[in-house]
Amino acid sequence: MVPIVEERRKYPRIATDQVISFSHLDATDCLGLSRDVSAGGLRFEAIACEIALGDVICLTFRLSGEPLEARGTVVWATEVDAFATEVGVEFHDLDPRAPRLLAELQRAERA
Repeated sequence: MVPIVEERRKYPRIATDQVISFSHLDATDCLGLSRDVSAGGLRFEAIACEIALGDVICLTFRLSGEPLEARGTVVWATEVDAFATEVGVEFHDLDPRAPRLLAELQRAERA
């Protein structure tokens, strides 16, 4: 099971560690590694791909094994090293199945 990150936030976060893909609109896909996800956004590490504050990106990731797509805006980005940047994305267009899948993951963690 994936542990829930305990914080007082608008949306509870679920820790995750999976490969995701993302792209700037009409651009080539890049890869990243997700760190946590919520109904409001996703934190991930972008690998060898330029990304900056304010960028609008499309993301593809999985919740409970189901592939989901989202569109969001980069609200923060911190360079980790020459090849990686940690990124926070706020969703503004999220697959409608995501809230249900997130709630199921949260319930499973509490059980």
